[in-house]
Amino acid sequence: MSIIYDEKQQLFHLQTRNSSYLMEIEEGGVLAHLYFGEKIDSYHGIRKYPRLERSFSPNVPESKNREISLDTLLQESSSVGNGDFRIPSCQIRLANGNSTVDFRYSSHQIFVGKHEIKGMPQSFVKKSDQAETLKIILEDKNAQVNLELYYTLFKDSSVIARSEKLINKGAEPLFLTKLMSFQIDFPANEFEVMHFEGAWAREQTIMREKIGKGVKLLGSRRGTSSHQENPSFILTSSATTEKSGDVYGFCLVYSGNHETNLEKDQYEQLRVMMGINSFEFDWKLESNEQFQTPEVLMNYTNQGFTDHSLIFHSFMKNHIIRKFPEKERPILINNWEATYFDFTEEKLLHLAEEASHLGIELFVLDDGWFGKRNSDTTSLGDWKVNKQKFPNGLANFSKKISQRGLSFGLWIEPEMVSPESTLYEQHPEWALQVPGKKGVLGRGQYVLDFSQATVRKHIFEQFVAVLDTLDFSYIKWDMNRSLTDVFSTVLPPDKQGTVYHRYVLGLYEFLEMLIKRYPNVLFENCSGGGGRFDAGMLYYMPQTWISDNTDAGARLQIRYGASYFYPINVMGAHVSAIPNHQTGRMISLETRGNVAMSGILGYECDLTKLSPEEKETIKKQISFYKQHRKLIQTGTFYRLSNPFIKNEGAWSFVSPDKSECLLFYFRKTAIASGPINILKLSGLDKKAIYETDQGVAYSGEELMTLGFYMEYYLPGDYASKRVYLKRRGE
Repeated sequence: MSIIYDEKQQLFHLQTRNSSYLMEIEEGGVLAHLYFGEKIDSYHGIRKYPRLERSFSPNVPESKNREISLDTLLQESSSVGNGDFRIPSCQIRLANGNSTVDFRYSSHQIFVGKHEIKGMPQSFVKKSDQAETLKIILEDKNAQVNLELYYTLFKDSSVIARSEKLINKGAEPLFLTKLMSFQIDFPANEFEVMHFEGAWAREQTIMREKIGKGVKLLGSRRGTSSHQENPSFILTSSATTEKSGDVYGFCLVYSGNHETNLEKDQYEQLRVMMGINSFEFDWKLESNEQFQTPEVLMNYTNQGFTDHSLIFHSFMKNHIIRKFPEKERPILINNWEATYFDFTEEKLLHLAEEASHLGIELFVLDDGWFGKRNSDTTSLGDWKVNKQKFPNGLANFSKKISQRGLSFGLWIEPEMVSPESTLYEQHPEWALQVPGKKGVLGRGQYVLDFSQATVRKHIFEQFVAVLDTLDFSYIKWDMNRSLTDVFSTVLPPDKQGTVYHRYVLGLYEFLEMLIKRYPNVLFENCSGGGGRFDAGMLYYMPQTWISDNTDAGARLQIRYGASYFYPINVMGAHVSAIPNHQTGRMISLETRGNVAMSGILGYECDLTKLSPEEKETIKKQISFYKQHRKLIQTGTFYRLSNPFIKNEGAWSFVSPDKSECLLFYFRKTAIASGPINILKLSGLDKKAIYETDQGVAYSGEELMTLGFYMEYYLPGDYASKRVYLKRRGE
């Protein structure tokens, strides 16, 4: 990694392990973008932007040259009113009503380490010399506003962390209505965009689309990163495959409203930006106050989607996930789909006993343990143990779980309040609400105003009073609705446009307090499944329930899509009952197990109602998983066959030293006289001989280059097969 400033050329050259990023200070101090792509050793000015007068493209005021215009120039940042008619990355409103700002280069600084962001998740380094940062200060002297751009490079990665900070240098307040975390203007190119859309129980659906003229907007206005659009996307070309081609990956480290703008202009140039959604965003900045954006992680590779994913998986483990990035995750039983709200202590203990006999390691008590919670219409906010269900208390119950050889975990939903609750009766003003308007219910609940410190303090103290009495090792944090009535009863009118973001900042503060109080506890993030699955939440909670849909067939696609940015060892996956509770689909226990063990294995069904044969199958699944858990959870993950476009899905896990490989193959629909497919592996030692658990041996070269025929006949729909390979001599 290196950051070079060439004063003569007024050029910044950022070199990562395999990419270069070039900027230069253009006429009038405009910071121009030159290049982002394959690494180059030196630059001699070949990308100087063409001088060509274009009618109706206004010129830079300081320049007498009519051939340079912000309307066409590739830039690192943009604003309103200065002749650039494309979507701006920054919009402000000054005290006099003026919204025109024009940022020009003022100074820069290159320093060892990284820019620290207060109160938000961010990439980190363990030692300062593992990173280097460029800070560029742009200013508008007339508006008295500074914009600071940050670029951090990492010694062990090609990822660049990018963020921005706006500072009000004037004597009067201003209103910031948009500030993206980054902007890049690409020259004319035939890009495609790959993004990950969905809905509740159908997250991470891969969408790959050609980018046409005009504006494409992706994002969320739901208050969370959302099921509907993950805060990550890829720019690529139609020719790119898993193993070859250009891939530009971008991932926002943020958990609230987000926005991605893609604008192809009249000259086929593409403006790309990402950050906090400008929808309902109106942030008042007093004199000398500043606003910091969340980080965007961006990376380039010319080695295809696999290399892109391996880079991001490694970066997440080394620079985003602070807690237990490589620690083996326990096999759990969650009682939700086994009992829902209808349980007693005795019923749960029977479930725990059966789980212990099968080799399960963690018992998770889900919703219904508190207040008068016998349905989803009551008691959120009243975080006291339900004495009818646990007459001897939750601490006593957790001890009984421990006596059965299991560790104990608990479900919580701190951000919500039920209308039917003591908390809401006493403090209705603690919920997000519009004065004089009846609140909008979602799942029978309101959203607490986590922008209020008083609210956070009260909820935190309630949980501490319960958790401090327990012997527990796991928390599942849930959040089961989108934000509506986004108005805070404690903020003045000119700060209501800050509530969405203040809510997220309050959430982060709460999470920081919780993980510091319980440093040895494994936290799992959930928001109706994958409604808030993002790099920001991984900073606090290293495990995620990526979907409420436990159907193995649906999970094939959900995990495949999620794997483009996020490592497999953050993804919880459960074996559930059939017919499946979300889809009604019937899938064999073998395939349900193979899908679930391709992540963090868990079970979510009534184990006491299984047949002896089913219990024996689960015992074998658990035994196999324990034997290969380290390989699955810390090995390198390779996508081999795409279930979104093929009738087959396949992936593999390869150990870091390439001595082991575990292959999972899934055939979705049984087809009479269907094709007989060849499957090629990835990531093996080309010269080594690998012996399979089926008694045959192949060279790594054969497995990766020639491939092998998958067994055609597998009974029924959603049939599966797994193959374990070990390098000879190991």
